Amino acid sequence: MKTYKIHLIRHGQTAANETGTYIGRTDLPLSPAGVNELLQMKKVYTYPYGMRFFTSPLTRCKQTLHVLYPDSKPEVVEGLAECDFGEWENMRIAHLKNREDFLQWVSGTKGAEIPGGETAAAFQARVMQAFEGIVDELLHSGDTEAVICTHGGVIMLIMAAYGLPRGDMKQWVTNSGSGFTLRITPHLWTREPVAEALCAIPWRDGEEDE
Repeated sequence: MKTYKIHLIRHGQTAANETGTYIGRTDLPLSPAGVNELLQMKKVYTYPYGMRFFTSPLTRCKQTLHVLYPDSKPEVVEGLAECDFGEWENMRIAHLKNREDFLQWVSGTKGAEIPGGETAAAFQARVMQAFEGIVDELLHSGDTEAVICTHGGVIMLIMAAYGLPRGDMKQWVTNSGSGFTLRITPHLWTREPVAEALCAIPWRDGEEDE
């Protein structure tokens, strides 16, 4: 039975990540330390094969693919961009943690939204449309293995929305340069868009099938 694997990888670190600063649409490059971390991870771990490569439009994701897959020719998908953090953009978590609106949003309080930013409903609809579009493209092309480089929040949403067994978004937090693999079985996907949460990536030799 033909199945499809989609590997979701979070971009490497930026200067904002290193200082605990929230960035969504701010288009920062990888920091020198972030590039070095990815290069070291390539030496120690194995990253999955990809026939197709897709990326968020933001520089940090494009650069991550260039480091990890230097021969790749990624296709930019606008819907894979990080959430717009509105008033919280470029603010440090150390300051945000004292704000009630931030605490409600982080805890998942119903109706909590980012002031001046993207609503939860809009973010979810955008990301799901982008991901399902990629899946449809793979099913039509027959390309059975793809790599997506995107953002932590996007990966969490995709895994929570489609991954089996089910889990909430907090279960799918991942570090820079890491992520998860989803395996899609076409006849199941066409009945209901769900995918098997197969493994965490990257892996050490011998770990892939654990």
